[in-house]
Amino acid sequence: PASAVMAGFRVVPVACLKDGDIDLGDLRNKADAHAQDLAALMVTYPSTHGVFETTIREICDIVHEHGGQVYMDGANMNAQVGLCRPGDIGADVCHLNLHKTFCIPHGGGGPGVGPIGVAAQLAPFLPRASTLSGDDSGSAVGPVAAAPYGSASILTISWMYIRMMGPDGLTDATKVAILNANYIARRLDDYFPVLFKGKRGLVAHECILDLRQFKSAGVEVEDVAKRLMDYGFHAPTVSWPVAGTMMVEPTESESKEELDRFCDAMIAIHGEIEAINAGEADRANNLLKNAPHTAQEVIADEWTHPYSRSQAAFPMPWTREHKFWPAVARIDSVYGDRNLICSCPPLESFM
Repeated sequence: PASAVMAGFRVVPVACLKDGDIDLGDLRNKADAHAQDLAALMVTYPSTHGVFETTIREICDIVHEHGGQVYMDGANMNAQVGLCRPGDIGADVCHLNLHKTFCIPHGGGGPGVGPIGVAAQLAPFLPRASTLSGDDSGSAVGPVAAAPYGSASILTISWMYIRMMGPDGLTDATKVAILNANYIARRLDDYFPVLFKGKRGLVAHECILDLRQFKSAGVEVEDVAKRLMDYGFHAPTVSWPVAGTMMVEPTESESKEELDRFCDAMIAIHGEIEAINAGEADRANNLLKNAPHTAQEVIADEWTHPYSRSQAAFPMPWTREHKFWPAVARIDSVYGDRNLICSCPPLESFM
């Protein structure tokens, strides 16, 4: 949406239903209202809510009937590779994030590195290498990057990954990514309800865990995220796309043992929340509110918490074998966003 606004478009949000799917009635109404200037619809498939929308073809048809194009965000392509194709669904444009689906480090070669695929009617408008040599004939736009094909060092990684995996391997990776997400969803649903599910009670390659019901105990999703650090985990995405939730995307990379370790940690944290609910733990001075616990705090002479140092730093057996110590304790996560500080040199240094 931000890029669309920068390009001069006006963004019109489309409503979602309670199950996370796009509201077809709202989409039709807005497509009718903007039929004279409808440029495109941006959609993610599977959706960011973690489900395969069964109406995705109908969504694309509505946009096409009103003269628009469909731009599919390729962020969730690792739930499609080998199983379906954006073009068959109805997408006219789709970009691929190589760091999300094809093995490169996150941010390698610059943000958003990866190819953009388009339908035949848009191919003439793609920037071509020929435009870099001064050939401005046709409809192609001018160069959009100094290196039209991206970073050779980064693209080589994805090329090798695709070659070594082969068609069958890539398809298996997609299936395992979906299987892993559903395994986590099933194991944790009784403790942290899965907010959105498909028509058959399944999720796609990620699931959204609802933690909003724990506000009654004074526990926020951030508290669970910080406590996970004591268990040796970097927390999944929190409060997006829904505030007060945790979005878990295990991908195909993790073993069942690692998935179980994560689930065991989450279930143990649920037990810590229940202790607060039952009045067995203090609402303010507890394992979650004080997380993460640093090595410096645990070995200090003074310990002011009503729980043990062992509970704080070694909540599971594996933390004694391979302990990750957070460098700092709890910080005000949004302070920097709300209090902008100029880090540039003072004007005097330029004089």
